[in-house]
Amino acid sequence: MKLTYFGHSAFMLQTASVKLLFDPFISGNPHAEGVITADQLNPDVILLTHAHGDHFGDTVDIARRSGALVIANAEIAQYMSERHGHENVKGMNTGGSCTFDWGRVTMTDARHSSSFPDGTYGGNPHGFVVQAEDRTVYAMGDTSPFAEMAWLAEDFEIDLALIPIGDCFTMGPEMSVRAAGLTKASCFVPIHFNTFPAINVDVDAWEKLMEKAGHKTLVVQPGGETDV
Repeated sequence: MKLTYFGHSAFMLQTASVKLLFDPFISGNPHAEGVITADQLNPDVILLTHAHGDHFGDTVDIARRSGALVIANAEIAQYMSERHGHENVKGMNTGGSCTFDWGRVTMTDARHSSSFPDGTYGGNPHGFVVQAEDRTVYAMGDTSPFAEMAWLAEDFEIDLALIPIGDCFTMGPEMSVRAAGLTKASCFVPIHFNTFPAINVDVDAWEKLMEKAGHKTLVVQPGGETDV
């Protein structure tokens, strides 16, 4: 499995058979400029953690053009079908799992909020645990640490976790260390940071905090790729 990062919280997981695109905030994402454009993305599946514009992003245009399956909470799935006529959706909710021919998706809790840019209610925010090709990836979404993260460590051997560190709207560097300790992933990739002033953080300092706590990190630059 290969991870490609587009900045903020947008990234692609590519397996031998499918391309999984997460939170495709591409247009207006300063980290994606010169790296990728929305019309260059042709995913098989789009996974949405919540409805905020910096995550829902270019979903409608990409889904319409590619025909991708959209996996999201029930409210986002309904919004896509009723507002935008995109019927290839899979609505889920907290704690539920679904198995596909390419792998398994479990929708986790996330402590945040969720509404569409037009003000429509976007349901509860979530994260995803994706299991495919004998690898397990945890996309935390926008969240703070919460105690039940420890249950995920009991249920899954997480190879890679995408963890928000930007503070203000999500956990910051210090609290992300606590989340890392709860989830016990083998490696942590930071997301949702340095996109705009309110979430600017010192990534080098974060890496040192994580190292001191015994956690492996990997900072992937926008446009960068890594094997999972």
